[in-house]
Amino acid sequence: LDLIKNVEVQAIIGPTTSMQANFVIELGEKAQVPIISFSASSPSLTSIRSPFFFRATQNDSTQVNAISALVQDFGWREAVPIYIDNEYGQGVIPYLTDALQAVDARVPYRSVISPSATDDQIVSELYKLMTMQTRVFIVHMFPSLGARVFAKAKEIGMVSEGYVWIMTDGLTAEFFSSPNASVTNTMQGALGLTPYVPRTKDLETFRIRWKRKFQQDNPDIVDAELNIFGLRAYDAATALALAVEKAGTANLGFQKANVSSNSSTDLATLGVSLNGPNLVQALSNITFKGLTGEYLFDNGQLQSSAFQIINVNGNGGREIGFWTSTKGIVKTLNSTNSMTAYSGSNSDLSTVIWPGDTTSVPKGWEIPTNGKKLRIGVPVKDGFNEFVRVTRDPSSNNTTFTGYCIDVFDAVVNALPYALPYEYIPFAKPDGEPAGTYNDLIYQVYLKNFDAVVGDTTIVFNRSQYVDFTLPYTESGVSMIVPIVDNNSKNAWVFLRPLTWDLWVTSFCFFIFIGFVIWVLEHRINEDFRGPASHQAGTSIWFSFSTMVFAQRETVVSNFSRAVVIIWCFVVLILTQSYTASLTSLLTVQQLRPTVTDVNELIKKGEYVGYRGGSFVQGILLDQLLFDKSKLIVYNTTEQWDDLLSKGSGNGGIAAAFDEVPFTRLFLSKYCSKYAVIDPTFKTGGFGF
Repeated sequence: LDLIKNVEVQAIIGPTTSMQANFVIELGEKAQVPIISFSASSPSLTSIRSPFFFRATQNDSTQVNAISALVQDFGWREAVPIYIDNEYGQGVIPYLTDALQAVDARVPYRSVISPSATDDQIVSELYKLMTMQTRVFIVHMFPSLGARVFAKAKEIGMVSEGYVWIMTDGLTAEFFSSPNASVTNTMQGALGLTPYVPRTKDLETFRIRWKRKFQQDNPDIVDAELNIFGLRAYDAATALALAVEKAGTANLGFQKANVSSNSSTDLATLGVSLNGPNLVQALSNITFKGLTGEYLFDNGQLQSSAFQIINVNGNGGREIGFWTSTKGIVKTLNSTNSMTAYSGSNSDLSTVIWPGDTTSVPKGWEIPTNGKKLRIGVPVKDGFNEFVRVTRDPSSNNTTFTGYCIDVFDAVVNALPYALPYEYIPFAKPDGEPAGTYNDLIYQVYLKNFDAVVGDTTIVFNRSQYVDFTLPYTESGVSMIVPIVDNNSKNAWVFLRPLTWDLWVTSFCFFIFIGFVIWVLEHRINEDFRGPASHQAGTSIWFSFSTMVFAQRETVVSNFSRAVVIIWCFVVLILTQSYTASLTSLLTVQQLRPTVTDVNELIKKGEYVGYRGGSFVQGILLDQLLFDKSKLIVYNTTEQWDDLLSKGSGNGGIAAAFDEVPFTRLFLSKYCSKYAVIDPTFKTGGFGF
């Protein structure tokens, strides 16, 4: 107020904090005096939209994409921001949350620390974070408070293996411009972001000049370094000087405010700078190469640049890579400021040494110390233990849960990118017997007695009306299993079965007929077919039958006879080969057929059928297939299932069994030679949690 009202300054460089800037910007706009801040980085200042405010530093919102890129590349799915409870801290949080959500990372909790927090309050908040499962923390606060937070985190063991700490540029720039061993020792393994400043000859010359001047003015301070805010302050002064030269100094006065004598407030008596609008116009158009790079204002905002990624090791920071808005995370930047393309994974960074002095990437979560466990109900049953088996040790009173369904669930939980504490609880009575059917078990989720059910539970419509299911992890369907019998009865006369009786008689007649034809064509000219009548008849028949094994000794002379023999030998070859193949099949291959092929046949004959105890299959048999309830028999194990089918419906057993595909496959893996699956298969949803 004094500078504007009494000194009538033409511009103000500062203020240093976002809270101060928020107030001073209003003064500058009222007096039309440009306000240039090289350190007020809160995104909330952008919403003021004052033409007289110039942010000569990076908006904090420009670094949130770099932070989210780190979270994404290392595969972390949750992150907790720890920020100071003021405008500087709160301004960036909405942008940070949006950036993390864009890469499928959630913010389960926000840790807010007061600027005036005591050490006990800081420790209390850190202990609260320790009880949660997330181990990725993003720290955004003033350096003075940040140093205290890291010191307490180190003290209680939170800067150790498994933890991830990411610092925003405000902390990183301050800590590593003038490294302090006592501070950096508390943040070993942390990652930090700082705006990238190209190393140029002008920058090095300036640093030497500044250091010489600083040593003259402050001989007691050794090894002082200028941080990014000092460089930006110098560039801001340069930009203002160039703007003043461009706008000119012809009209530097103030127009006094017309106020009544009763108005005694300082704000009411502020004048208006006559040169302010010209200076604003000049600043908006100024462009030059500053110490921090190309300098240009766009709507009063300094254009964003690349960020350097720092890994805290030893007494300082180690450069491990860069982030740019166009290429994401890269390992190096070339001299023209364009990026070397990489694959976009965490291999684009140099090796990171994490808290605990390890190079293994933290998974980003741990099982919380106070986490509530999911109560997961598990069915208890007598058979089919390959899917679910619940075993209780009477001596130790411990219960173990095994089986395919348990293995699948455990594997899925282990693959999750976050902790999921849970405990299996058997759905059983105090004596260990099942407490109800599968429907009863699933209904316990609706009653909130269980949080979930894991087991061989099938997805069906009526259950989906009051619980939600995961995607199925087995094949679906209900099939019918029936016994099979061998059609082939192997006895002494089995050699006659390859040919039908008609074919046997026809073949025999043709043998006689061929013998007669050969005799007619040969007996007048061939000595082998002459002699007494009995000799001629025997020779002809013998010749015909001997062709079956191509063992005929008699020669044929007539060409007509030879033609007949050729055709007959071909016919005999086909006949003998077909007979041999059929007989071999009858003697070696089982001719199996199911005893029942149609469900309606079972109903019509009043046959008994079976189903697994507690299964929803009973509803299909009664409501869809319309079986009589008195014709249904329950089994609980594969052995009972086999015994009932072996007895048959007329001997206290069953003619067929209905069960789900996973159970029928398990059953057939034991008894595949005795039973078969009969279509149709009734579709269901498969097993689901």
